[in-house]
Amino acid sequence: MLFCLALILTACSGTPHVTTTQKLSQAADAPYDNLLVVSLFESFDTRRYLEKEIVKSLSARGVNAVRSTSLMDSRTPATRETFVAMVEELESDAVLVSQLASLETKAKMKDMNPEVSYNVRPTYYFDVWSVEQEEYIEPQGLQLKHSLVLATQLYSVRTREPVWAIEAKSKLKIDYAHRGDYSIFVDEAEAITRYLSRDGLIR
Repeated sequence: MLFCLALILTACSGTPHVTTTQKLSQAADAPYDNLLVVSLFESFDTRRYLEKEIVKSLSARGVNAVRSTSLMDSRTPATRETFVAMVEELESDAVLVSQLASLETKAKMKDMNPEVSYNVRPTYYFDVWSVEQEEYIEPQGLQLKHSLVLATQLYSVRTREPVWAIEAKSKLKIDYAHRGDYSIFVDEAEAITRYLSRDGLIR
């Protein structure tokens, strides 16, 4: 399922719909202002893209945030020990972790739009025209529709417990022959940050 996530996350999408938010504890040490941002996907590039946008969104609100992918490369193991070392180095007070919660995909063949050209010429007869039409119809294309849910949790470094969680659902559509855009990373990051602020976890 994770194999195609990088492709899916660069598809055209709408604004994520936040389906669940919950405070998991009192978070007595909130608000947090020094976050380590972690994304757990198979693709290192996908992790980097989402973390980059979350950090950008948090920074715009005055929160000091560092993405884990800035402190590692694709060969670094994404293990607990790796991230604990980052927390100690950065003296982070919270860790924000995003990962795939569910993915549903539907595929269908889609008829492509024909291309038509006309060649119109007069004839010897009054008000009579000769029309030649050429029509090119592309082969059917594969269209994929995805329902994607990203789950994000915020962990307090002091208590080592999750204090907040959110799930955001996005609808995506991909024409197999066409590339998508980057907007879902921006939209997901903004949704996460907006609800963190609303719930008092950041200033």
